[in-house]
Amino acid sequence: MSESPRKYILYSIAASVLTMILKSWAWYVTDSVGLLSDALETLVNLSAALFAFATLTLALKPADENHAYGHGKAEYFSSGAEGMLILVAAVGIVYASIERFMSPSVPQNLGLGLGIALLSSAVNYGTARIMLKGAKIHDSITLEADARHLLTDVWTSIGLVAGLGIMLFTPDSWAFIDPLIAMVMAANIVFTGFSLIRKSYSGLMDNTLPREELVLIDSAIRGCGGENVLYHGLRTRKAGSQRFVDFHLLLSGETTIYESHKLCNEIEDCIKSDLNNCHVTIHVEPKEDDASYDCEETGGLCGSVIRFNEQFGDEE
Repeated sequence: MSESPRKYILYSIAASVLTMILKSWAWYVTDSVGLLSDALETLVNLSAALFAFATLTLALKPADENHAYGHGKAEYFSSGAEGMLILVAAVGIVYASIERFMSPSVPQNLGLGLGIALLSSAVNYGTARIMLKGAKIHDSITLEADARHLLTDVWTSIGLVAGLGIMLFTPDSWAFIDPLIAMVMAANIVFTGFSLIRKSYSGLMDNTLPREELVLIDSAIRGCGGENVLYHGLRTRKAGSQRFVDFHLLLSGETTIYESHKLCNEIEDCIKSDLNNCHVTIHVEPKEDDASYDCEETGGLCGSVIRFNEQFGDEE
């Protein structure tokens, strides 16, 4: 377990249990709908962490007869489910806020409640930093999604404390601030939820690797094969932490099988040295044969993306 990315999810589960207790306590002593919204989001954190642990366990399973490419895509189900859970929590917060608008109530023991909320935010912040480090080490979208969610919880909690802190110095007629802040938090939570769902959708739809990784692949191919190397049909995708790259390499028809194999191995090693967990498949074709040119241009669609970004990237 010590070498597994799952240990970071265990940190998240432990932090979620602790912060849920703290935030529930803060809501109990204050009867603040804003602090209730904070506690509800922590309940979502715990549910998401438990779901992430299950999906990450599945994603780490090696390839088998029925899953030749492994189980890495299971990670995208985790981030998608977490996004859906966040949206459910937002609906609950909005409902509670509307009720409080209709029946205003001044929070009690607000100083104590805000202090407890800040303590729970410190726990989440420390846990999120550890998980982001783990996400970078293991290149895991599940760890990154959970860590980003915890950081969102931290900043919304700080905003909540700052907003509710105003009520310590205002008359009872300002009680509307409490449900108003809860509504703002719900809007922020909705944004986070849709962001996670979109990232999950992109992974499940086999989006190509990001621009900077395409450039690394192109540089590795040209670095080993020479600046004038011809290739096309470059296709890339990612499943969890696993990257998949395949393309057609155009060589002279006089190149021997041994020479082609040696060059392909060198190119594969170059790509893998730049990108972790990368699986490369290269199809060799004779450049003298017209049938080899089955793409619109040498370099394929991904090559076009690279050149377009290099030309217009500064304008974005």
